[in-house]
Amino acid sequence: MTLALLVGVLVAGGVYLILQRGMVRITFGFVLLGHAGNLVLMASGVTSDRDAPLLHLSDMASMADALPQAFTLTAIVIAFSITVYMLTLAA
Repeated sequence: MTLALLVGVLVAGGVYLILQRGMVRITFGFVLLGHAGNLVLMASGVTSDRDAPLLHLSDMASMADALPQAFTLTAIVIAFSITVYMLTLAA
């Protein structure tokens, strides 16, 4: 429940900042939306009460899915590159 509220607050703040004037505020809005997306991706992996995704340490039924973590890492890199590009345009 708290994760859903946090994502909602981040999305609301991001949309508010994107609708403002000024390139820096728009960039910060995209940063907030990127963080909200990362939290949604990590929540989709259901990492609580799961074992590490290593074959020799745990059985297949209790393993955490590594794909949402890989998607989140990719989203972090893309959000960082977009942030740097938008801040370059703002200068």
